[in-house]
Amino acid sequence: MLPQMSFLPAFLDLRGVRVVVVGGGEVALRRIRTLLDAGAQVQVIAPGQHPDLAALPVQIEARHYRRGDLSGAVMVVAATGSADVNDAVVRDARAQGALVNDAGDATRGNWRFPAQAQRAGVQVAVTSGRELPLLAQALAERTAALLPDEATLDSWTARREAALTQPDTQRAASLDALRADIRQSVGLA
Repeated sequence: MLPQMSFLPAFLDLRGVRVVVVGGGEVALRRIRTLLDAGAQVQVIAPGQHPDLAALPVQIEARHYRRGDLSGAVMVVAATGSADVNDAVVRDARAQGALVNDAGDATRGNWRFPAQAQRAGVQVAVTSGRELPLLAQALAERTAALLPDEATLDSWTARREAALTQPDTQRAASLDALRADIRQSVGLA
């Protein structure tokens, strides 16, 4: 059995960050949409592209990957159908200190795309850490059903803000009551 790898869960602000995606197929398209949703500036390098890429705000280089294409990229995605090309992309990205995701073999990269659930400004990301993306996706879907709607979240936020203005003797009790309501809402009470 392989030793289990430990990951640092992180939520990154990618607004304006240059990300290079090498590959233009279905998997690359999914990764690109996720990156664009996070505000990244995406450059795609691929001799052929999924037709849906044309409608996305990305810079497309319709050619094969070349050494030097990753210059200035903070993050890189290797998503070609060629293990050799993905290997070269991963090697070059690591050499320049960029975070890299290998869509063909996640263990070769140092960054992964988690399964996600989001509602009313609450975002949850799940990874299995054991190359079981179907498990991560199932857990994210189950979690999505527990996330509060906008009105509930607004109510909890208002209660928290009100509790923080109370004297110390009342604040703790108000926050405990809020904590209990939240735990009950998500099935933990």
